[in-house]
Amino acid sequence: MAALPSLRQLSYLVTLSETLHFTEAARRSFVTQSTLSGGIMELERLLGGVLVERDRQNVRLTPLGEQVVARARVLLADAQDLMRLSREMSEPLTGDLHLGVIPTIAPFILAQLLDEVHKQLPKIQLHLHEAQSEKIVEKLEHGNLDMVVLALPFDTRGLKVAEVATESLFLVCNKSDVASQAKSLDDLDLSRLMLLEEGHCLRDHTLSACPIGERKNDHRLKASSLPTLVEMVSADLGFTLLPEIAIHTNMIKANPELMVKQIEAAPSRILALVTRKSTPLQSEFDVLLQILQKITQNLH
Repeated sequence: MAALPSLRQLSYLVTLSETLHFTEAARRSFVTQSTLSGGIMELERLLGGVLVERDRQNVRLTPLGEQVVARARVLLADAQDLMRLSREMSEPLTGDLHLGVIPTIAPFILAQLLDEVHKQLPKIQLHLHEAQSEKIVEKLEHGNLDMVVLALPFDTRGLKVAEVATESLFLVCNKSDVASQAKSLDDLDLSRLMLLEEGHCLRDHTLSACPIGERKNDHRLKASSLPTLVEMVSADLGFTLLPEIAIHTNMIKANPELMVKQIEAAPSRILALVTRKSTPLQSEFDVLLQILQKITQNLH
């Protein structure tokens, strides 16, 4: 059998792709620069192609290098899962668990989630990471997260997905807004629809049912977070559509200016727990899924 690339060599290349700097990549890899450079050169020899282009000022990956990095990330994540498999067989439901949650879910479940995990998984040390969908899925695929909680539809091809709950989006507007009279999506003036900024999947879920054409690039329609979006609506700058888990919170209930209303033809989203198919944490996944289903059932 021909010699194969080592995980260490692949790790060197992945780290270099993140830094595009040999000295920094070597520091992160805890090796000398010559060791890292030699490892990548040997990897190029084994694969029979140039992976990295270097000159005095720049380091960049070749098209082949980019493809190798993409596949190397998957291999390294699978290797990490393999290392944890033995521990899971002998000591299930113990150790660290890194969970990613998107911003339009995290604030509404975290308190109950931490409490339930402490009760049901007392030997698990839960580490929470909040980021937008694309970022946490990328971290999951790269092995930096063990599981993520996000909202579908979103591209989760190649991953293990379990549905937690389905929830509708509700109309939220100022009580004086003409939108308060709407009975269906068709009754709304979509030019006044307030949205989260690009990158939030809730924005995409809303736009899938509410196409607003060129106005989706109008900065006046964007907010950086749900609290900001709610404040903009409270100030009667427009109306918005919010997920069901958000409308039962003090963010909405404590604001006397706001009206919440269920309307016909409103979009919906599916809350889901996602992990890698190679995960050794199947027991933790199953327990966490049950916890999330219980929490969301109580919130809806």
